[in-house]
Amino acid sequence: MSYFRKKEIDPTVHQQSKLKKELKTFDLILLGLGAMVGTGIFVITGTAAAKYAGPSLIISFVIAAFSCALSALCYAEFASRVPIAGGAYSYAYTIFGELVGWMTGWLVLCEYLLANASVASGWSGYVHGFLEGLGIPFPTALTASYNSEKGTYVDIIAVLITLVVMYLVMQGAKKALRLNNVMVAVKFGLIVLFLVVGIFYVKPENWTPFAPFQFKGIATGAAIVFFAFLGFDAVSMAAEEVENPQRDIPRGIIGSLAIATILYIVVTLVLTGMVPYLQLDVKDPVAFAVRFIGHDLIAGVISVGAILTLLTVLISMMYGLTRMIYAIGRDGLLPKTLSKVDSKTKTPKNATILIGIVSAVLAGVIPLEQLAQLTNIVTLMAFAIMAAGIIKLRKDYGQPLVNEFKVPFVPVFPIISMAVCFYLMIQLEVKTWIAFIIWLVVGFCIYVLYGYKHSELGKMNKK
Repeated sequence: MSYFRKKEIDPTVHQQSKLKKELKTFDLILLGLGAMVGTGIFVITGTAAAKYAGPSLIISFVIAAFSCALSALCYAEFASRVPIAGGAYSYAYTIFGELVGWMTGWLVLCEYLLANASVASGWSGYVHGFLEGLGIPFPTALTASYNSEKGTYVDIIAVLITLVVMYLVMQGAKKALRLNNVMVAVKFGLIVLFLVVGIFYVKPENWTPFAPFQFKGIATGAAIVFFAFLGFDAVSMAAEEVENPQRDIPRGIIGSLAIATILYIVVTLVLTGMVPYLQLDVKDPVAFAVRFIGHDLIAGVISVGAILTLLTVLISMMYGLTRMIYAIGRDGLLPKTLSKVDSKTKTPKNATILIGIVSAVLAGVIPLEQLAQLTNIVTLMAFAIMAAGIIKLRKDYGQPLVNEFKVPFVPVFPIISMAVCFYLMIQLEVKTWIAFIIWLVVGFCIYVLYGYKHSELGKMNKK
C-alpha cells in the first residue's frame, strides 16, 4: 500500500481544465481583499484593542501580517509552478504524496467551512440589529443557532444568505466575482469615509499608554487578529480559471495581503485615536467610533455598508472551497460527481451545492463560538505544511524558471514561517488541540476507507 503516491507537475493541466479561464490580476486582488477585508476591520479591531493590545494593536497586525506574508510567499511560488485548482491540497499532493495532500485539504476544508458559517452568523447579527432598529423583530426561535436556554433553534437569516451566496457562486467565476468586486469598492468607500471623518477627531492622548498589556497583550492580539488575514489562499484555488496563472496568482496573493495590512493598520490607528481603547469592546467598533464623535448619520451609513460588504467574505470563501472540493473529487478522493462541471456556467455545480448546504447547516444550527480556535489551528498547520513543501519542492524540482515566482532566502524563510506557525499553535488551549486531533483522525479514516480505494492515481498505477 502506498499512501504517499504523488502526482507529477503537469503544466498541461491548466490548458486541459474544463473550467472557464477568464480571471486576471485585478480580479484576484479583489478576490483576496473580498475574503480578508471584512470582519477584521468592522468587527475584530474593537474587541482586540479593548481586551488585549490597546493602541499597540497595530503591532499585533504587523506580527500577524508577517506570519501570513511568509506563508503567502510560499503559496505564490507553488501557484506559479503548480498552476492547478485546489490550492494547498494540490500542492501538498504533488510534493508530499496523496495522504498528506488529502489531510492538508481536510484541514483547509475545516478552515473554510467554519469561516463561512461564522461570517454568515455575524452577518445575520448585523441584519437582526438593523431590523430591530426599524421595529421589525424576528421570532426569537429563528434569530440564532441552537441554544435551548435562550430559546433559539435556527438562525434562518444565516441559512438564507448562505444559500443565496451558493447560487451566486454557481453562476460562474466572473459573475460571482463581479458582485464581489462591486462590494469591495463599496467597502473601500466606507473605510475612506471613516478615515476622512475620523482623522479630525483623533486625540494623541488616547494612544497613551500605547501597550497597556505589554508584549503579552501584543502577542495575544496577534493570535486573535490572525483571523483577519484568513482567505488570501482562496486566490491560489482559482488557478485553472486564470488566464496567466504563473504571473497573476502571485500578484493577486501578495497584492491583496499588502493592501489589507495597510488598511488594518491605518484604521486601527485612527480608531484607537478617536475612542479610548477600553470603550471599544463592541460588535461594531467602526460605526461606534463615529457615533462616539456625534455623527449618527454617517455611523448608520457605515453599519448598512458593513452588512452589505460582509457578503464579499462569504463569496470569496465559498468560491475558494468549492474549487478545492472540485479538485479532490476529480482525483477520486471524494465522489467523482463533485468534479462535474456545469456545461452552461462552466462551474463545479455539485461541489458548490454540497458546500453551500453544509455551510448553511453549520451557520443556522451549530453554535460556533467554541470552535473559533479550531479554525486558527487547522489554518496554521496548513501554512506550516506549505512552508515545508517549498523546501522539498526546491529539492525535488530545482529552482523556479525565469517566469515563475521565487521565494527568497530558502530554506530560511520557510523555516521561520514554520516556527511562527508552531509558536502560535502552542498558545492555543488544550481543548482546541483535542478537537484538532479528532478532526485529523476523522480525516484519516475517510481516506483509508474511501479515498485510497477510489483514487484516480491509484487506478492509473495499477494499469
